[in-house]
Amino acid sequence: MKAIRVFRSRLYQQTLRFFSHFLSFKVPEIFEGKDALSPIPSWLKKKGCKHPLLVCGKGIRRAGLEKPLLEALAKEGIETSIYDGVVPNPTFSNIYVAKEIYLKENCDSLIALGGGSNMDAAKALGALLVNPKKKLEDLKGVLKVQNPLPPLIAIPTTAGTGSEATIASVIVNEKTGDKFAINDPKLIPQLAVFDDSLLEGLPPSVVASTGMDALTHAVEAYIGRENTSDTKKHALEAISLIHDHLVPFYEDRSREEDRKAMQKASFLAGLAFTRAYVGYVHALAHALGGKYNLPHGYTNAVLLPHVLEAYGEKAYKKLSQISDSLSLTEKKASREEKAKAVISWIKDLKVRLSLPDKFPIGTVKKEDLDALAIHADKEANPLYPVPEEFDKDELKEILIESSEF
Repeated sequence: MKAIRVFRSRLYQQTLRFFSHFLSFKVPEIFEGKDALSPIPSWLKKKGCKHPLLVCGKGIRRAGLEKPLLEALAKEGIETSIYDGVVPNPTFSNIYVAKEIYLKENCDSLIALGGGSNMDAAKALGALLVNPKKKLEDLKGVLKVQNPLPPLIAIPTTAGTGSEATIASVIVNEKTGDKFAINDPKLIPQLAVFDDSLLEGLPPSVVASTGMDALTHAVEAYIGRENTSDTKKHALEAISLIHDHLVPFYEDRSREEDRKAMQKASFLAGLAFTRAYVGYVHALAHALGGKYNLPHGYTNAVLLPHVLEAYGEKAYKKLSQISDSLSLTEKKASREEKAKAVISWIKDLKVRLSLPDKFPIGTVKKEDLDALAIHADKEANPLYPVPEEFDKDELKEILIESSEF
């Protein structure tokens, strides 16, 4: 039975890969540097836009990160409406309330300022706006967004999600606890703005979890079965940047070199997984995030080495290539030794970032294990081109292995 399911999944993935060659995966236009916010008003005017909706969370407003942007827009006579209610795992209600503001105040464009949650919310909002007859649950899955989004600008204030480069928006139906992705190239923002000074005030815990999110994107993209030459290149470069700069950035956010490197790593990892997809780390993390409202990067960080170990020899070849790119072992070492060196490096990295090896007692409840495994199984299969396909029972075992009870 499992062999039949694996065959169907691989056929689906190969078919999707074939048709992806006919889709447009545009790389966003990029503004970067200390004055990266300054050209935004001119960019909007060229698009014929006069009234953007700024989508963010209350943490952004408390930190005042929106003020330089609003000043730049106001200076050029651009009126800006604001929705600042986005929560860490953006909900349906977040997006429907933002839609009401967008329509009521006659907005014509979107600016997402913040981490992945804010960018995901803005993307889902855009998809809803251009598909007025659909509800959010109708957009779940692949290629359900039929029309181009309003002009969308993404301004990341963390270095991890890569959402400024991706086709995905991950949202939560808070009534059902279902956390799912809308996947469509139309969700890729038209403009990505990188101002590394926005990262200077990040708490260490956020640097750690978002950095591990970027690493998970890059590793899962690289070890998957649907890579291109570009996705492999982007993933390896992102992993190398994270290897060299995540811990220094975690220890000292004032270092411009590390902030810029981690912004680049996040973006490259986003470019990689938006074509190569992710894997069971994300499928399980989405199940846990929807059920328990856990931070996505933190959840990925805990799960990553456990899932890699579960893949076993099916992932050795690709992991050994990662090891070679980082010079973790001698060249003459075996594939298994190199693969295990990568997993050891990830475990050591988590220690240095004060992240746990397993979910602490009380985080994951035994009575939820079956439902969580089923949710992850439905998300991953047949979409994700993972090195080894697991069924719900195998996914349940990974949850048990990665949790303290």
